[in-house]
Amino acid sequence: MKINEVEVLKNHSYILMCNHFSFWDGFWAGYLCLKSIYKQEPNLKGFYIMVLEKQLAQHKWLTRLGCFSIAPGTITVGESLDYAASILDVPGNIFLMFPQGNLESNHVRNIVVKPGIAEIVKRIEGNCQLLWSSNLIEYFESLKPSVYFHMLNCGTNHEFNLELLTANINQHHKLAIQKQFRFTNSD
Repeated sequence: MKINEVEVLKNHSYILMCNHFSFWDGFWAGYLCLKSIYKQEPNLKGFYIMVLEKQLAQHKWLTRLGCFSIAPGTITVGESLDYAASILDVPGNIFLMFPQGNLESNHVRNIVVKPGIAEIVKRIEGNCQLLWSSNLIEYFESLKPSVYFHMLNCGTNHEFNLELLTANINQHHKLAIQKQFRFTNSD
């Protein structure tokens, strides 16, 4: 597992957004939090994950890992968004979400960021840093895959702009894929 880190701001909560391409994504994000965010800010308090209600119903044990549900298109969406924002009002909390909402190949070129992130961010009263990680799997010369975490600092909730966030994520994701096109033994 190889992490390309970014600076983590002190005394903030954190939204960690990642591309969503496998069942393992939440576990890898937990590893990333431990090895990168916690390393830089050891005063972390909690780790929470937003999961689609239908997925949480299939894997109820995920609630023991800090998962809670959202059901797009229902009247309970507001409650889930308010709960996420209340988590992010507490410095040291990490909130993991997959803003595209769907499973897609890790090599997809365009990440569609759903507007739910904007609804959460506008409800946050404290200081929150937004982080993105393009997580890519490669085998190259090994029998076992390697996970490459390409992190991006997306600013704070106070300077949030959905269109700019989406453009920055997509530019970063394309560059992350491009960096892995050619394998060299120096990696």
